[in-house]
Amino acid sequence: MYKCIVFDVDGTLIDTENVIIRALQLVLERRGRFSPGDNLDFVLGIPGDISLNKLGVSDCAQAIQEWNEHIQNLSGDIQLFDGIVPLIEALEERNIRKGIVTSKTRKELKDDFGSFGLLGRFAHVVCVDDTPFHKPHPAPLVCCLESAGVPPEHALYIGDTIYDSECARSAGVDFALAGWGAKSESIVPFDLFLKYPLDLLSLLEVRE
Repeated sequence: MYKCIVFDVDGTLIDTENVIIRALQLVLERRGRFSPGDNLDFVLGIPGDISLNKLGVSDCAQAIQEWNEHIQNLSGDIQLFDGIVPLIEALEERNIRKGIVTSKTRKELKDDFGSFGLLGRFAHVVCVDDTPFHKPHPAPLVCCLESAGVPPEHALYIGDTIYDSECARSAGVDFALAGWGAKSESIVPFDLFLKYPLDLLSLLEVRE
């Protein structure tokens, strides 16, 4: 039985894909580094500085600041995925601990997710600035489970990218692919596939 459910944020709790990509396009356009045919999906799920380094952006700190500013300007387009609130309520009724492991900084998490009033309902939160290694490294997930006092075999990590899947596998934790936010489910290994958030409840009943 799972005693702790850990969530990724972007593409799992909130729908930020279009906002993140559009904000990054603005950053790159200012530096003459973007063309409409560029595929920027690879940045979803990894820290911003790593994404910018891969794109050859030299003024990384300034670019991250601009990227976050553009995201905030577009924040009205960020939406909570349908079914997330009732899922959280159902987990609370079952006394299942809830955690977050994200590649966002604490500030980014507060800015992008805090406005929905749900952050305080997650007792165990690990952001990119909390560990020296980041997804797909297992360190953030291991840190979260240590905080929750739950062994890997009693935890489930829900995410939408290959980075989330590899993080879970390396930590010895079952991984559930968030089908509602995943871009490429065919190339992301998973233990459980969830088409919708509330699909998790029936799986929990089976495991009980």
